Amino acid sequence: MKLHSALVVAGAVLTLFVPAVAQADTPKLSHVTTVGVHNTYDPAAYPYLAQALDNGSSLIELDVWPDFFTHEWKVSHSNPFGNGNNCVDAPDLYSGGANKDLESCLDDIRVWLGAHPGHSPITLKLEMKTGFSANTGLGPEQLDAALRDHLGSAVFKPADLLGGYGTLDEASKADNWPSVDALRGKVITEIIPGTVEENNPTDTLRTDVEYCRYLLAQKASGKLDSVQIFPTVHGAAAGDPRDQYSAEQKPWFVVFDGDASEWLAKAGMSWYDDNHYYVVMTDAQNVAPAIDDRNPTVDQANQRVVELARQHASVVTSDWTGLSTVLPQVDPRG
Repeated sequence: MKLHSALVVAGAVLTLFVPAVAQADTPKLSHVTTVGVHNTYDPAAYPYLAQALDNGSSLIELDVWPDFFTHEWKVSHSNPFGNGNNCVDAPDLYSGGANKDLESCLDDIRVWLGAHPGHSPITLKLEMKTGFSANTGLGPEQLDAALRDHLGSAVFKPADLLGGYGTLDEASKADNWPSVDALRGKVITEIIPGTVEENNPTDTLRTDVEYCRYLLAQKASGKLDSVQIFPTVHGAAAGDPRDQYSAEQKPWFVVFDGDASEWLAKAGMSWYDDNHYYVVMTDAQNVAPAIDDRNPTVDQANQRVVELARQHASVVTSDWTGLSTVLPQVDPRG
């Protein structure tokens, strides 16, 4: 055998025995910070909801009202009996009349994701303006059905985080969150009490408690996999803000949502990161020193995102609708 041929064969044999170098996966969702736009459904923010995603927003926020007259979930800032939004009838995402119901907004998200299957995960934030109306057939079960029917397999559900752990708290503390790569094309949904509900002293069963009760009932019936949304603690607080819930409910809250300035004023933010909880920080522009809520410079916005990432935010939101170089970024958390 010629020397050149012998070397080629020897090299090939050696290659067979050299272990392959594993490709580095992206960080887990719990280890990164993304950027989203407040009230993305508002036509003043974008003419069409899909444009928020085109522009890079990693969070879509929808204000939801249960309209018991028409038996619809309305999406609007202030009108409980009418739609006021930039959602249209999919699959046409950039044409046709807007002001559609929640299901149409979900369809827009699903169709957009279908056209962008490699997109990083999106947080869907539902603010239930007046809470649920279960006695008129617009409760947690019906909201879950809307997500199942209109987002389908795109939803990253509580059962997906739970895995073999006993509670979501155990799963989060064990950092059972998937990687960003594993969640591409997926939606993680949080749900918070709305401004009307929170200021209504007669509403003694708020969205967070009502949805958690529903989750626990589904789990007891062996149907946890049908639950689409993560119960969410609304408002920043020192210590463990889940102490307001019952002992049974507390370990099922691993998602938190609150004002960024309040988060920074509270002690122990590292506790959220240590336990790998998912933290949505709103109104990022108001953190001192305040910057413009719509058109800061790119450097100002980037610095604010980095600052809040160091303060353990999972998602940072503001009204920076036009900052297409800032919104898509993914920064290390902590």
